[in-house]
Amino acid sequence: MTTTRTEAALIRELGRVDYEPTFAAMRAFTDARTTDTRDELWIVEHPPVFTLGLAADRGHLLAGADAIPVVQTDRGGEVTFHGPGQVVIYLLMDLRRNKPGGKLYARQFVHKIEQAIINVLAAYNLAGERIDGAPGIYIAGGPDKGAKIAALGLKVRGNGCTYHGVSLNVAMDLAPFSWINPCGYSGLKTVDMRSMGVSAPLAEVQRALAHELTVLLDVTEVNSAAGAPQAADA
Repeated sequence: MTTTRTEAALIRELGRVDYEPTFAAMRAFTDARTTDTRDELWIVEHPPVFTLGLAADRGHLLAGADAIPVVQTDRGGEVTFHGPGQVVIYLLMDLRRNKPGGKLYARQFVHKIEQAIINVLAAYNLAGERIDGAPGIYIAGGPDKGAKIAALGLKVRGNGCTYHGVSLNVAMDLAPFSWINPCGYSGLKTVDMRSMGVSAPLAEVQRALAHELTVLLDVTEVNSAAGAPQAADA
C-alpha cells in the first residue's frame, strides 16, 4: 500500500532529560506508530552518559569511564558520549513515506543528516567534512583537521521507521571523550564549537540544526506545545 507524507514533522523540545527513559520513549513511539503517524524530531540535552551501539566493543571504554553511566542501546555504531552543552536530535521518521524527492534509503538519510550538520557549521564559519567509512562530521582543515565534532547513530527497522539520531558538540566538558575510543577509533580527537573559537547559545544551535534537518529531509516543521511525550517523562 502506498503511503503519503504527513503535512509536518512535530518538533519536540524536551530540554535536559535522562538518557534511559528517552531511549525507552523512542522505542515505544516507534512500536506504536502507524503509516499515518506524524514524523517527529526530539531536541534534547542529556546529563553525562556513555552509550553503546548494538555491536559495540566494551574494550573501547578506557580508564575513567566508570565515573559515568554506560547504557547499552540498539543503534548502530560504537561508544559515544552525551553530556551538557551538546545538541542531540532524535529522528523518529518513516523512510518509506512518499516525499517530494521520493522515498529515502538509509544511506541517503545518513547523507542528508550529515549535510545538515555541515550546513549549520558553515553558518558559524566552521568547515566540516565527511570521512569515508566513519559516519559523523569532522573538522575539514587547520590544526584540528580530522577531529570529530558531530556523531551519528541510527536504528532503522525493517518497516523503514527510524529512531536515535545525531549529536553536535557545542560547548561541552570534552574530558569524557578521552575516557573512550570515540566511535571505536583509538586516539580520535573530539572537539566542540567552543574549542574551535565559536561561542553560540545551545538553544540557537539546536533550532538551527532542527530547521536544517527538516529542510533537507523534505518535511515542514511545527513546534510541539506539549513538550515531551508521556513515555519520555517516565
